[in-house]
Amino acid sequence: MDSPLLVYTTFPDADTALSIGESLVREGLIACINVLPGMRSVYAWKGAVERGQEAAAILKTRKGLQESVHKALKERHPYETPVILFIEPAGADAATLDWLVGETAGG
Repeated sequence: MDSPLLVYTTFPDADTALSIGESLVREGLIACINVLPGMRSVYAWKGAVERGQEAAAILKTRKGLQESVHKALKERHPYETPVILFIEPAGADAATLDWLVGETAGG
């Protein structure tokens, strides 16, 4: 059975995150996106220190779809260089994994 995979990324706002996330759910690439609006960030960008407000997002998928999810995020993401981090959990509840695999079977 495929293993779970979490994808962490940020977006300029919650609406953008939800829109892109919904398209990935509808395509069967992810089972879910959790969007946490109102995150404040301080980051280095092109030699300067910047501040901004963003929405953090955690996408739930499976390891077998990592490349497809990565490609889809890069194509749709509004940032020039989006942060896309793949996090492999040590395990998952069996029912959670069954749901995750079932909802992404078409992806």
